[in-house]
Amino acid sequence: MIDAHVHVWTPGAHGCMWPTSDLPALHRSFDLDDFRAAGTESVARVMLVQSQEDARDTAWLLALAKREPLVAGVIGWTDLDAPDAPAAIAELAAAPRLRGLRPMVQDRAADWYDDPRLDAALAAMTRAKLVLDALVRPRHLASLARAARRHPALSIVVDHAGKPDFGDLVGWDEATRALADCPNVAVKLSGLLTELGPDHDPALIDRVVALLWEAFGPTRLIWGSDWPVLTLAGSYGGWLARARALVPAAAYPAVFGGNAARIYGVTQ
Repeated sequence: MIDAHVHVWTPGAHGCMWPTSDLPALHRSFDLDDFRAAGTESVARVMLVQSQEDARDTAWLLALAKREPLVAGVIGWTDLDAPDAPAAIAELAAAPRLRGLRPMVQDRAADWYDDPRLDAALAAMTRAKLVLDALVRPRHLASLARAARRHPALSIVVDHAGKPDFGDLVGWDEATRALADCPNVAVKLSGLLTELGPDHDPALIDRVVALLWEAFGPTRLIWGSDWPVLTLAGSYGGWLARARALVPAAAYPAVFGGNAARIYGVTQ
C-alpha cells in the first residue's frame, strides 16, 4: 500500500515557516519515525509532499528520500512562474526520487493556471515526466481544467479532492465533473476530514467520495492520509477505515497503491 500524501517538517529549519505557533498541535517536528508510530503498519511506501514554498524544503525531502526506503517519491516545489522555471525544473528532475511539483495555489487568484507565463514550466514538467500536484480550492478548478487541456500530456493530481466547501457542494460538484473530462487528471482522496471540520454532517464525505468515484472511476483515484495535518480531525486508522468503507473492495489494489505507483512512476 502507498500513502500518497505525507508531510514531514521541522519548524525553523529547511525553510519551514508553517505550521506556526497558532496551531500548537502541529507546531513541532514531525518525522518518519512519528509516522511509523501513528498506526501505519499496513503502509509499504509513502509519497513525501512539500509543505513550504522554499527550495530548501525540497532539497531536504530529496535527501531524506535517498536514505529512507519507506519513501517512494517526493512532490517538491519550485516557483513555476519564475523566468528560469524550465531550467530549475530540469535541474530538479535529475533527482531520481523527485516525482512531481506542487505550487501552493489554494490562496491565489481563481484564474492562476491561466497565466501564460506558466506554460513553459508546465511544458518542462511534461518533458521531465513530473506530475503536477494541484493544491487548490473549488474556485481554481475551471482554470486548472483549462491548463489540463492546454497540456494534455501532463499528469495532474488534484490534492484533497480540490478542498470542497462542505457548506455548498454544488459549485464544487459541477467543476469537478468538468475537470474529470480531462483524462490526464486524477484526484486524491485526502484531506477530507480536515476540510469537513466540526460544523458539517460527516455523511457529506460519503457524498463527496461517491461523486469522485462516479467522475474519476477506479483508475484515477489515489488515497492519501495528509498526515500529520490529518491529526487535527481524526486518526490515521480511522481515515483509512473510512476510505476503505467508501471504495469498492475490488478497487483497493488500485486506489490504495496501484494508481499512485502508475501515475507517479514509483514502485510499491
